[in-house]
Amino acid sequence: MQLAQQVKHLIKKEIILEWRSKYALNGVLLYVVSTVFVCYMSFQIIDKLTWNALFWIIMLFASINAIAKSFLQESKGRQLYIYTLVSPAALIIAKTLYNSLLMIVLTVIALLFYSLVFDFPEGADILMYFIAAVLGSLSFSTIFTMVSAIASKTGNGGMLMAILSFPIIIPVLIVLIKFAKNAMDGLDRSVSLDEIGLLAVINVIVMTVALLLFPYLWRD
Repeated sequence: MQLAQQVKHLIKKEIILEWRSKYALNGVLLYVVSTVFVCYMSFQIIDKLTWNALFWIIMLFASINAIAKSFLQESKGRQLYIYTLVSPAALIIAKTLYNSLLMIVLTVIALLFYSLVFDFPEGADILMYFIAAVLGSLSFSTIFTMVSAIASKTGNGGMLMAILSFPIIIPVLIVLIKFAKNAMDGLDRSVSLDEIGLLAVINVIVMTVALLLFPYLWRD
């Protein structure tokens, strides 16, 4: 019960801070809009494969920009103060849940805008593609939150985050692109069950590792 209360208050704190500065929301939306606009000016018309790959590349870098600040922006003084108030498990769970919410909102907005600029391909299963986008945003948020927590304990967190996340995120990106391609091709939904299961397992493993490692990390 105490853990749930701590998580609730921490998520509320993150939402209030974001609402005041709107750093992640405005910054990432500006990045997505400008990138999509530049791509449209360059390509005008793109095929299904390029449509799918381009969307996930845009969302990958958008998620890095949105989530990198999770721990990296926290000052040492604020970190120490928070650590005296809540448990490490509550902090990492709250950060992950907040980043997941943020990424889902950003992904939905980005997908809508992307679909308006580059028309959704004919014959695509829009519902399954939406599910792929939501699962992708959850995967990005869990992975980058954990990596951000590790990178924040070093002097050059931004560079280390990119290095640490690369070997983890590439397999996830491959699964996501395959899952999304199935939706783009309008294949039977049962074909994508393996990808959905694999993404769910990856998220559970990453979250479990984060819960195990973070109590040791924050003592540094």
